[in-house]
Amino acid sequence: MNNEETFYQAMRRKGVTRRSFLKFCSLAATSLGLGAGMTPKIAWALENKPRIPVVWIHGLECTCCTESFIRSSHPLAKDVILSLISLDYDDTLMATAGAQAEEVFDDITTRYAGKYILAVEGNPPLGEQGMFCISGGRPFIEKLKKAAAGASAIIAWGNCASWGCVQAARPNPTQATPIDKVITDKPIVKVPGCPPIPDVMSAIITYMVTFDRLPELDRMGRPLMFYGQRIHDKCYRRAHFDAGEFVESWDDAAARKEYCLYKMGCKGPTTYNACSSTRWNDGVSFPIQSGHGCLGCSENGFWDRGSFYSRVVDIPQMGTHSTADTVGLTALGVVAAGVGGHAVASALNQRKRHKQQLAQAEQQPDNEDKQA
Repeated sequence: MNNEETFYQAMRRKGVTRRSFLKFCSLAATSLGLGAGMTPKIAWALENKPRIPVVWIHGLECTCCTESFIRSSHPLAKDVILSLISLDYDDTLMATAGAQAEEVFDDITTRYAGKYILAVEGNPPLGEQGMFCISGGRPFIEKLKKAAAGASAIIAWGNCASWGCVQAARPNPTQATPIDKVITDKPIVKVPGCPPIPDVMSAIITYMVTFDRLPELDRMGRPLMFYGQRIHDKCYRRAHFDAGEFVESWDDAAARKEYCLYKMGCKGPTTYNACSSTRWNDGVSFPIQSGHGCLGCSENGFWDRGSFYSRVVDIPQMGTHSTADTVGLTALGVVAAGVGGHAVASALNQRKRHKQQLAQAEQQPDNEDKQA
């Protein structure tokens, strides 16, 4: 691929009209949450900046991140791969294989040293000198370090690269390790999830290519634009949670009414991701909408936190659907309990004072005899 060619030039070469190009820029701005005012800036960047080379490598993983990415719709994965960036190496998607693929890897990491973005899917196992994961005839840890040395920035795709995922589950016999524990001298953007949302993946690449910088990150290295809120915060079932209306069994009436799944183990209140706002499959649905609670797959250590169907905590609440009579009776019960408690305390104090008076009365004759 010609890396000096801009995204706009690549699109025009393929017959894309100027109108369609501007529409793409508008959709990109929307997917990034930037608003229509940023469309001209995105258009200018894509017209003038050469496509950035990207090297995508795989460690211990199941390839679900790649499977997710190629299903992106805003923008389409084909537009990202063939026009927006120059995906020069990805041993899953590229036609070349074996020794020829490794030659491409060596050539790209040498020719574009300091200029390419490294995308890492999976993690390196450190046990047995890295021999639990071999890529190109050598331990993956060696390939990772070589690729990271010449990268301008690194994207950690999925929970595997970000936190370790199920490979790192106790007792972690392979010593699977998140990449930020191995690569400590490069900026790393973590995009956790098992897998991440496809539109989130393509939007992050679009942002980095357009603005030539990393998106704003939280303290754990995740993009705030997609990981700044809990799934619970924008869940369409949130009102039922606030009202104290919960599904108690998978086949009860509450489940059919789409009440809150918290009591069925939903981890939405403790999981930071964009599932409830961006959703999956071109915005069609997400796990909670399909009737199953969130597993918390974008959180660190979710694989070692026990059953997916146990509640994290129990939150007692009155519920927003409580009637005035219910609230009044509850308040009356509290007041009655307070009055009753006060009455009991008063009775105990009165009894104590009575005993003290009797004791004093018994002592008075003795004192009078002594004085006589």
